[in-house]
Amino acid sequence: MKPLVMIILLSIFSSCSSKQKAEPMTSIYDIKVTGLEGKSINLADYKGKKILFVNVASKCGFTGQYEELQKLYDTYKDNLMIIGAPCNQFGSQESGTEEEIKTFCQRNYGVTFLMTEKLNVKGENQHPLYAWLTQKELNGSTSTSVKWNFQKYLIDEEGKFIDYYYSTTSPLSKKITKHLSK
Repeated sequence: MKPLVMIILLSIFSSCSSKQKAEPMTSIYDIKVTGLEGKSINLADYKGKKILFVNVASKCGFTGQYEELQKLYDTYKDNLMIIGAPCNQFGSQESGTEEEIKTFCQRNYGVTFLMTEKLNVKGENQHPLYAWLTQKELNGSTSTSVKWNFQKYLIDEEGKFIDYYYSTTSPLSKKITKHLSK
């Protein structure tokens, strides 16, 4: 084969394979999530609102953030849904049943935002929601790993990844609220 023909064929082949990589990412709205009470949560119901996902635990040094999350939700609920995802993967700090978690959150913090059933946010049995939140191949933005309880992920009104925040970031931080005032 002549070198010029080979270059053209390689160019065509690499162009085709790069187009395959440009396939649309998975939509967060297609992911199935079950609520704390066993009912399905349809994420598509929140199109047009930002969504803040937070992996939560009842016996964590950051558990007091439930109060701030509720304040954030009360302030911005017309444009924001908060979805707490109980997780027992960090220090076994969420060992309760779904009913115990619900009672704890309502009694101690007056939580009215959505809560999912217990989810794995990392590892071999990672829930598809957290696969989307942590993998650039799915969210189209960035890859992360969940480091501890109360890590936060913010999604825009169209289901696009905005940013993530470690546990030490207060839910009322300007890092988060600057995206909610728009």
